[in-house]
Amino acid sequence: MWQRFAMEDPGHRTFTGRCDCGGVRYRIDGPVRDVVECHCEPCRRISGHHLAATAVANEHLHLDADDTLAWYQRTPTVRYGFCSVCSSTLFWTAADKAHRTSVFAGTLDGPTGLTATVAICASEAGDYYRIDPGLDIQVGDRSLETPY
Repeated sequence: MWQRFAMEDPGHRTFTGRCDCGGVRYRIDGPVRDVVECHCEPCRRISGHHLAATAVANEHLHLDADDTLAWYQRTPTVRYGFCSVCSSTLFWTAADKAHRTSVFAGTLDGPTGLTATVAICASEAGDYYRIDPGLDIQVGDRSLETPY
């Protein structure tokens, strides 16, 4: 099921991105997943709205500047990467997906050509927000797998 959320042509792509102050800068050289929106309570609290992220295999993510990169270990298996100066949240990693890093889509330099394709944990969305009905809407967070 998750394969349909991946890009149709997962060929080589190059992206750059950064936090607001530029203390953390990164480059992606390789295939990425289209954007997944997560509406679970932890992602809403971390992002202030909902998490919208792509994902990339760790070997394709390169940190060009990381002096201000800090990690918040939310649980023993989940952590969020953010800038310790401007507080931009950039990354999400999970132990059960150790081969990849989720990258907050809003930190990518545009245009990206990426598309949001699915909303997960829709039952936890903020009551002030209407999820795009054109997305594949999942009530919970199923075990979604992708090669990146």
